[in-house]
Amino acid sequence: MARQQGLTEELVAEIPNYRQSTILTAREKAAIRFAEVLAGDHREASQELFDELRRYFTEAEIIDLGFRITAFVGYGRFIHALGLEIGKTCPLSR
Repeated sequence: MARQQGLTEELVAEIPNYRQSTILTAREKAAIRFAEVLAGDHREASQELFDELRRYFTEAEIIDLGFRITAFVGYGRFIHALGLEIGKTCPLSR
């Protein structure tokens, strides 16, 4: 079931403790767990994780979600490696 409201500060605040959340759906919790595994130790991506994801997502949705997660994780790591911060100049352009 899709959430009828948009992303709120309340929902964002639930992410660090998503497992205990009473407002996030099981589908949202599965997606956050997938993101947590891919952003952390990706070797923890187990059959159990994919079985859980398949309860809420199609195979195509799992691939799409994984691609989006890894793109954002990779982007964040790249920005950090470059030492970029909002309002600062890229150190490579010097």
